[in-house]
Amino acid sequence: MNNREFNDKIEQTLLAIEEAIEDLIQQTDMDLDYETSAGILTISLGTAGKLILNRQAPVKQLWLAAKSGGYHLDWIDGDWQTDRDGEKLGVLLNRVFTEQTGVDANFQLEY
Repeated sequence: MNNREFNDKIEQTLLAIEEAIEDLIQQTDMDLDYETSAGILTISLGTAGKLILNRQAPVKQLWLAAKSGGYHLDWIDGDWQTDRDGEKLGVLLNRVFTEQTGVDANFQLEY
């Protein structure tokens, strides 16, 4: 994947996550907030903390920071997967969101 493809895929991914958060807010009335700036998506979960996703262009990875730790994801076979165990982004995001908030988000990401 070249730099342009990587940046396009990151933008599509962050937009898909924003849309999933908007859907969750409408479905649950959760007090969530998010902001994207310079390729960093910060999801504020109120008293449950934050989730932060950001691009790492030099290594062509998407990184996710959560209370449970940091996760590095590579684009493999049409999806973002962690470099440790191959967990896909949608599964990972649902898991860490639920761990931090107690709410099963059931994010459906399409990017």
